[in-house]
Amino acid sequence: MRSRSFVLMLAFTAICFAKGQPSSDQTPPAHPEIGIEEHLGTVLPLDVELYDEQGYLTALQKVITKPTVLMFVYFRCPGICSPLLTEVSRVVDQMSLEPGKDYQLVTISFDHREKPDMAASKKESYLSSMHRRIDPAAWRWFTGDSASIHRLTDAAGFYFKRDGNDYVHAGVLIIISPTGKVTRYMNGIQYLPFDVKMALYEAAEGRTGPTIAKLLAFCYSYNPEGRTYALNVTRISGAIILILVLVFVGVFVFRPKKKNAERQ
Repeated sequence: MRSRSFVLMLAFTAICFAKGQPSSDQTPPAHPEIGIEEHLGTVLPLDVELYDEQGYLTALQKVITKPTVLMFVYFRCPGICSPLLTEVSRVVDQMSLEPGKDYQLVTISFDHREKPDMAASKKESYLSSMHRRIDPAAWRWFTGDSASIHRLTDAAGFYFKRDGNDYVHAGVLIIISPTGKVTRYMNGIQYLPFDVKMALYEAAEGRTGPTIAKLLAFCYSYNPEGRTYALNVTRISGAIILILVLVFVGVFVFRPKKKNAERQ
């Protein structure tokens, strides 16, 4: 009896350790302060008006007419934004789909302090670095005011926080349909061209799908100081302990009960 109580106590401890959640009397936040909350199937507010790279105020519904790779970054970012954009350039170079014909790309700065001239400079830099020459209209770059930006990022489940002159945020590609529906999230800053291609095919049909590389959101945490993803050893260890304890409970507690029932 004592051994069984000890096992149950151990299981309870492991569950608490693995979850790492506040006590039940604390109300959880409506959404994460920083990171990605998947809003699959949500239609983004395409009536939002942003400034394009030429300085014209443009509603996104006039721009997004094809399956779209949407990126939230900020142009002065000293961390993961540049690697993310470089990786997107590589994927576009290698994919068989034709930008501007089969799909399009939209990059939006979530820093309201950044202006169209900076967007134009970044666009020119990345397009000129690519081996493949694409129609400049296939990859659009936007800036906007704080209210417009937050309408989009909140609808997409992209949450960020200002840290001094910079921002703490995650890296993700958000794939949307021609009508603005969120169909897939691709976490991190490395992508397989085939995965992106399949996600765009799904977006063309308006089909939502499970997140590619979703494990990244569980096993990795964002390090604000280094602005990189670091392996979350505590979370992984807690999950492993929880699994082992549950196996132990199943073998040494519930299995004897089953044998006793069979004997009776």
